[in-house]
Amino acid sequence: MAEVELKTAPADYRFPTTNQSRHCFTRYIEFHRCVAVKGEESGDCGKFAKYYRSLCPGEWVERWNDQRENGTFPGLL
Repeated sequence: MAEVELKTAPADYRFPTTNQSRHCFTRYIEFHRCVAVKGEESGDCGKFAKYYRSLCPGEWVERWNDQRENGTFPGLL
């Protein structure tokens, strides 16, 4: 059986505290900005997706996705 290696987002000096909610939100925005510039097919954005998925609770991501679809997302994309 293949061994699975689990990783999370690397440390980021912009988020020095243990509360990672802002880090999560920033990585989510970075991913969607990357996709907007490079397109959904670009592999360059994958690292940002991996980061926000490892940091953010699923409920938050679902809510943000709904807000983006409805045009009510609070961040600048």
